[in-house]
Amino acid sequence: MKKFVSGLAFIMSLGLFPQLLHAQTYELDKTITLPGDGGYDYLSIDKVNNRLYVSHGTAVNVIDLKTEKPAGLIGDLKGIHGIAIDNKANRGFISDGKATAVVAFDLKTLKVIATIALTEANGPDAIMYDPYADRVFSFNGESNNSSVIDPNTLKQVGTVALGGAPEFAVADGKGKIYNNLEDKSSLNVIDSKTLKVIKNYPLAPCGGPTGLALDVANQRVFTVCRENKGVSVVNINTGKVVATLPIGAGVDAVAYDPETKLIFCSCGDGVTTIIKQQSADEYKVIQTLQTAYRAKTMALDTKTHKIYLSVAEFVKGTRTALPNTFKVLVYKLK
Repeated sequence: MKKFVSGLAFIMSLGLFPQLLHAQTYELDKTITLPGDGGYDYLSIDKVNNRLYVSHGTAVNVIDLKTEKPAGLIGDLKGIHGIAIDNKANRGFISDGKATAVVAFDLKTLKVIATIALTEANGPDAIMYDPYADRVFSFNGESNNSSVIDPNTLKQVGTVALGGAPEFAVADGKGKIYNNLEDKSSLNVIDSKTLKVIKNYPLAPCGGPTGLALDVANQRVFTVCRENKGVSVVNINTGKVVATLPIGAGVDAVAYDPETKLIFCSCGDGVTTIIKQQSADEYKVIQTLQTAYRAKTMALDTKTHKIYLSVAEFVKGTRTALPNTFKVLVYKLK
């Protein structure tokens, strides 16, 4: 009993006891209003500089995560999708789909430093930085390949043939990149040094995979799928789908919080499905969080456990956005 009491006192001294008691559910914290109109896509967090980057038509809105207020703008682009962060080089990289280019900028000043025209590419969409290979990869949805960029020389140094239309991608930090093929309903495993696809796993019953998140400790990826309105858990060592759970419709992004063991699936029908990881192969839906129509892209801050979703207001029953309604919705643990 003494050991239990002393242990409990230690937990309370750390301020963790309330977190252990309450249910792991989320609620709206605030709304961050952002200027301008246009479409929106990926969000990305720079953990080192504590900033949130929000894709927004021909610009990137930048939010200071400490104050949760706008902190800058990277503009004069053509039609952007994603933002990758390379803190080692102090550079960010934006996939500009309409320009068939990747735009590099300084993470401190937000100034554009180079526009890298891509060869053998069409429709750059998802983009990520792999620290193991020290390379930036843009995933080109219309040319079924990935363009590889050296973040130091700001030159394209290769192309990876993918065998299908790529969506989100994640790196394990050990030389492998996992990438969803939306039209093939499969998962590529890419060697980031040799620039070759070394494995391809079918994702059935998943159909039309989009977002992807990685659980490094348990060697699992979470892939969200529009056709069957589900999230599938894949053992990345065997390629086996070990679990599939129902989520909302029109899903785009997924995020995993290794501390809380929660998985977030943001869906265009106005819900984010939140799932609890009970073990590597056991999962349970614990909340259907009401968000907003077409709030389907998302970023997770693993420091605060908050999630950020970008969205605009729309003419009822349409996909026509109302002017000056773009914003980021912020949700926190209750």
